[in-house]
Amino acid sequence: MTPIGNGVQGLRAGLRARRSMVREIDRFDTSPFRSHIAAHVDDFEPLDHLDRKRAKRLDRFAQFAVASSRMALEDAGIPEGSLPAQRTAVQMGTALGGVAYAEGQLIGFLESGVRGVDPLVALSVFGGSASCNVAIEFGCTGPNSTNGMSCASGAMAVGEAWRLIRDGEAEVALAGGVEAPLAPLCYGAFAIIRAMSTRNDDPATASRPFDADRDGFVMAEGAAVMVLESWERAEARGADIYAELLGYGTTNDGMHMTAPRPDGAEAARAMRIALERAGTEPGEVDYVNAHGSSTRLNDSTESMVIRSVLGDAADGVAVSGTKGYHGHSLGATGAIEIAITSLAIRDGWIPPTLNLGERDPACDLSFVTGEGCARPVSRAITNSFGFGGINASLVLGGSR
Repeated sequence: MTPIGNGVQGLRAGLRARRSMVREIDRFDTSPFRSHIAAHVDDFEPLDHLDRKRAKRLDRFAQFAVASSRMALEDAGIPEGSLPAQRTAVQMGTALGGVAYAEGQLIGFLESGVRGVDPLVALSVFGGSASCNVAIEFGCTGPNSTNGMSCASGAMAVGEAWRLIRDGEAEVALAGGVEAPLAPLCYGAFAIIRAMSTRNDDPATASRPFDADRDGFVMAEGAAVMVLESWERAEARGADIYAELLGYGTTNDGMHMTAPRPDGAEAARAMRIALERAGTEPGEVDYVNAHGSSTRLNDSTESMVIRSVLGDAADGVAVSGTKGYHGHSLGATGAIEIAITSLAIRDGWIPPTLNLGERDPACDLSFVTGEGCARPVSRAITNSFGFGGINASLVLGGSR
């Protein structure tokens, strides 16, 4: 579920359209804040994915999780009821969980007391409602977790699912990230700390990763769920494989809640761990899907990190940051970008970095711009970084 399209074909078409879907917010009054723009998922209809009773019991956050999981299973050709229950893991990531829904319930409480509150709010507000509702919907009784590691959480969920399958604790996993943060206080919290773009007069160019004139990220909502399987199981059932997840690394800066470590040492170490576990040399990397949040410190630090890890090979590696398309959906973004990286591998086409007009001199990499880049991708890295100094990197390769 993304602002540029839903499902595999919707995401693919949205990328090929090379158009930002950031616009002015119309769901609540943004006048108290400096920022007034976001990327919305406008074409989501819960009843297309859930029965009426179930849809009514779930908030938008949990609806996204269940709907995306159902779409993933359908695309993977796995009929409902055929998953090996005890050997199927569910791993999700989110920054805010159901907090936006709870925010609305507080208004009801202040206006009408306890009668104005949904009795199910306690079951909606916690992040774990994502993975738990997916498990309930599809009868998965294997390892279940929703991590709350901010903007890296979706990538970490996929990485942890990879670890569970690698270590033999699961055969299959539904893994990804989910975020539905577009409510006044959730949005305003980031506006107050001046983390978001104020390019309100031109929303489509507000998210501009690595551009010299970038001024902050653009919030978004969305979700992405992948089906991960052991290679043997996928091959045995004749699965249509998009990509192979080869390696995963995660570290922490241990320094600051919002600013990246200036030397980028721990972010670089996460990339190196992922490459080592993938058995991949820097010179074998064809594409880096960058975190590219469009913030001043993150983009320049990530550029330095990528160059330090890839070394002499860096100039020959295509790099793109896709948040110019779909904004920054916090905990969902890393999972969305894993999906985008998988499509780049599958289709042999790297999406461009939208709105990159004048490159920041501190971001000295070979960025894909314009129409995108048609080229084979046999090895790719995708990065995700979050509040608290969280770093996560994954290495993906083409099917064998």
